[in-house]
Amino acid sequence: MSETVTVNELATHDSALEPTATGERADLLEALAKHRHFLRFTTRDLTDEQAGRRTTASQLCLGGLIKHVTAVERAWAQFVLDGPSAMPDFTAMTEADWARRADEFRMLPGETLTGVLADYAEAARRTDELVATLPDLDATQPLPKAPWSQPGARWSARRVLMHIVTETAQHAGHADIIRESLDGAKTMG
Repeated sequence: MSETVTVNELATHDSALEPTATGERADLLEALAKHRHFLRFTTRDLTDEQAGRRTTASQLCLGGLIKHVTAVERAWAQFVLDGPSAMPDFTAMTEADWARRADEFRMLPGETLTGVLADYAEAARRTDELVATLPDLDATQPLPKAPWSQPGARWSARRVLMHIVTETAQHAGHADIIRESLDGAKTMG
């Protein structure tokens, strides 16, 4: 049976950490919270079937976008702690690896929107805790091997966190288009 996720249920997934973070850290947490809200809000009042429906020419669906942003946030947060070993060597990935990665953009059999949102809330909580407690935002790690990474490049924790904010905001925009195509609902306006 397909569940419908309501706006009230979405509110329970807010990762509002009550940090003692101030300044830059508070700004990062606020930006993350804002864009996470917009992304989650696109799924309000949807059934699991609707969350898995493709509504545009792309392969994207709302549930899949949430899954992808969850995976990206989780991986990059782990990268801050463990460096490139937290991520795959994208230059060595096989077709099967890429096919498995593509599954994070889809709602798979047995997955529910409620479950996907709960997983996202947990990843967000852990990232928020990292932002609030990380000893040094200037600490750097070498980027993982990937065709899109410049060889030898390093990113600071700050840059990684800004990347998470950017990725979340970008996909919140994608989600808004998908939702509007699904049933005319808009996140804003």
